[in-house]
Amino acid sequence: MVYTTNPKLPRLRMQAVLMVRRGASTRQAAKYFGYNQSTVARWVKRAKEEYLTGSEKLVTRSSRPKSHPRALTPEIVSAIVTERLKHKRCAEVVQDSLREQGVIVSLSSVKRTLARQELLSPRSKWKRIRPHMERPKALLPGDLVQIDTVHFIDWITSKRFYIYTLVDLYSRTAYAEVHDKLRQTISLDVTLRAQIAMGFSLTTVQSDNGPEFQSYFHDMLQAKGIALRHSRVRQCNDNAHIERFNRTLQDELLGKYPTRDIVDQSKLNSYLSYYNNQRKHMGIGLKRPKDLLTQALK
Repeated sequence: MVYTTNPKLPRLRMQAVLMVRRGASTRQAAKYFGYNQSTVARWVKRAKEEYLTGSEKLVTRSSRPKSHPRALTPEIVSAIVTERLKHKRCAEVVQDSLREQGVIVSLSSVKRTLARQELLSPRSKWKRIRPHMERPKALLPGDLVQIDTVHFIDWITSKRFYIYTLVDLYSRTAYAEVHDKLRQTISLDVTLRAQIAMGFSLTTVQSDNGPEFQSYFHDMLQAKGIALRHSRVRQCNDNAHIERFNRTLQDELLGKYPTRDIVDQSKLNSYLSYYNNQRKHMGIGLKRPKDLLTQALK
């Protein structure tokens, strides 16, 4: 912060400097403007160092201290920068590596030094910030249901279509619908219809970070008493169950290159009836989803 907030003082300083440049002594200028002679002398010296011609203002400098008694030594700063540039690791790793070398420095000091040296990756202003939610354990049907969309392009018409899929992690009960659009409203409707078709209430829904699972989808689910949890970015194993179901759906029903006229809701419903009631699943001990549901809902 500055030591004065007078907006007219920068111009006054320059007027005193110009008076000295026109032939007056610093003592005469100081007496005229009401300042100490040494103060006017410093103004004249600053104006000369900053190459001010007279049309500019002699701005007020910050009164902030130029150093701190507890500031890091240049040797520690150099060690932090060197360790960072060696492997480009994060501040926590840099601090621990320096500790092993006998250099004791706090984590906040490491982060502050890296920021001052412009060695930190800038945070994107478009990055979404979501509160952390622990992944719930699937102890009952509906405790955790994963949702996803499978994108297809009809190789005949070149038009896109999408299959919205859900799977319950406890019983492996699945649900799917085919649509021609990718919308949050469709994701909400599919989720609510899946809840009715599965026969139990959904507690938590987990999705990826796709555009069809954003704020509107989150708010509408929350209004229905259903929590939405997003998977971690670039961690595909977070949604392993729904990805496995998507692959099974393509291997056993759709094929690699399905067309829109072949994929209709009636075929999906027929396959889902087989998947949920007759197909044995190795992940649940060669049982059928309906067997686990019947046992859990007794």
